[in-house]
Amino acid sequence: MTAKQKCFCQEYLIDLNATQAAIRAGYSEKTAYSVGQRILKNVEVKKYIAEQLEQIKNEKIADAQEVLEYLTSVMRGEQKEQVPLMMIDGGQTLVEKGISAKDRLKAAELLGKRYALFTEKLEVEGTTAIQIVDDIPLQEGENIA
Repeated sequence: MTAKQKCFCQEYLIDLNATQAAIRAGYSEKTAYSVGQRILKNVEVKKYIAEQLEQIKNEKIADAQEVLEYLTSVMRGEQKEQVPLMMIDGGQTLVEKGISAKDRLKAAELLGKRYALFTEKLEVEGTTAIQIVDDIPLQEGENIA
């Protein structure tokens, strides 16, 4: 992949617009549309853009560890939230305050569920044989179906 193609890819990742990416990468405005479409068909370019989009996607999605760390910080009161405060003159401003006890308790509850701290269920493992006994006598003339 050439340096200009790589520049095109970086520009394309901004807004996924091939024509504008070609222009920003230094291609002529008159041929930007066709150049953009042609570059997008290049195997190396396709692969590079797919890798970059996957990386962007992965960076935006929280994983389990990040969620657990966040819940822990909320439970410990390390997080702050902004709340609007009405001023006497009718305006409003944002003020930072600690997380409420209710929110901290909810975070603790979610963490407790994750680690099965509050379950009263017992796990029992083993094997057993099941025997079905039919001790109801048949009436005269009844058939076993």
